[in-house]
Amino acid sequence: MTNKRSSISNKDIVLQTASTLFLTKGFQVTSMDEIVALSKVSKTNIYYHYKSKEELLLAIVDQLISRYEERISRTLTQDMSIPAKMERLFRILTEDNEQIDYVGGCPFLTLYTQTSHSSSEARAKIKRFFDKQLQVVEKLLEEGIEKKELSRNLPVHETAALIVTSIEGALFLTKATNNPMLVQNLIHAFASMLK
Repeated sequence: MTNKRSSISNKDIVLQTASTLFLTKGFQVTSMDEIVALSKVSKTNIYYHYKSKEELLLAIVDQLISRYEERISRTLTQDMSIPAKMERLFRILTEDNEQIDYVGGCPFLTLYTQTSHSSSEARAKIKRFFDKQLQVVEKLLEEGIEKKELSRNLPVHETAALIVTSIEGALFLTKATNNPMLVQNLIHAFASMLK
C-alpha cells in the first residue's frame, strides 16, 4: 500500500478522496477537515493545490467530464451498428452507478444538486456536459437514419431528449427505489424501440 500511495501525488490523493466524499456523502456536508483526515494530506498541502472547496469541486467536475467524454469518444469511433453504439453509450452513462453509491444516482446530478447557485461555474460545466450528450445522441440517431438502421420517421431531437432524460431519471429512481433493474429495463426498452 505504501508503494502505491507514494506513486500517486498528494494532489491526486486529495482529488480521489474529495471525489468519493462529494459523490457518496455530498458536497455541502463534506468539510475540508474531513478530506484532510481521510486523505492523510496536510491542510496546507491541500490548499497549496486547491485554494477552496469550490476549486476542488471544479477539478472533480473536469475529471468526471473528461473520463466520460473519453469513453464516449472511443465508442463513437468503433466500427459497429448505430443501435450497438447507442447501447454502449447507455452502458457508459450508467455502468459506474453499479459500483458507486452516488447520492443522487448519477455523479453529475449529484454534484449539480449538491452545489449552491453560487457554484455557477460547476453548474455551467455540468450543463455543457449534458448539452453535449444530447448532441451526441442526436448525431447517432441521424447517422442511424442515414444508414437505414433506424426508422426515417424517428423524431431526432425529441428522441434524443427522451433518451438522455430517461437515463438520468432511471439513475435517480434506481437510487431512490434501490432497484437496479430499472436501468437494465431502460436499456432493453430503448434497444427494442430503436429497431
